[in-house]
Order: sequence, then structure tokens, then C-alpha cells
Amino acid sequence: MSFHAIDRWGATIRQPSELQMRELIDSLEIVDREHPDVSLTHESGWSLSAFPSGRLVWEDVESDLEPRHMNGVARERVLVLWRALAAGDFGEVERNEWRDGYGDEPSA
Repeated sequence: MSFHAIDRWGATIRQPSELQMRELIDSLEIVDREHPDVSLTHESGWSLSAFPSGRLVWEDVESDLEPRHMNGVARERVLVLWRALAAGDFGEVERNEWRDGYGDEPSA
């Protein structure tokens, strides 16, 4: 299966290793309001975007489906969900308590 990640500054990393995923998630510690998130996207178009506040957005970037989000997601949990998405285990991602929409990113 193919997947890629996008870092805080828009660079694409194809097939990132778990260590690279962890580094991307850790980069959320850097304060940068212009580049607020990191994401992992599966070849199917499903994507998980993580934000410094712990907000996580689940969406199919290639469809008109509405995005969903969760707030307060621990970074370790983001890594677990990213690994599931990379493996194509959408059921693991779907089993979470998603809310409709993108949610609001609190101001820092």
C-alpha cells in the first residue's frame, strides 16, 4: 500500500517509517501558526491531519464527504492511528468518537 506524509512546511515524505512519523508528530511542539499541522494520507485519499492542540481531522481528501475530527488526542494515539491508516486499517480509525466538521483550532 502506498501512503505519504506532509510535514509542517509542505514537504512530502513518501512511505515514512515509524521513526519519521514520530518525528513529524513531535514537530507539533514547534510554534508556527502559518504551518499548523502534519498529515498522513493513504493512497485511497483518506487522511489524518494532526494539530498542536491535539485536534485530529479525518477526511477523504479526494471526495465530497464531510470531514470529522476529535479533540485532545494524545500524540502516541496519533501515531497508532497513523500506523493503522498506513496499513489500510480504516476500521481502526473509524472506531473512534469522531465529531462532524473540522473543529476549531484554539488560538494560542
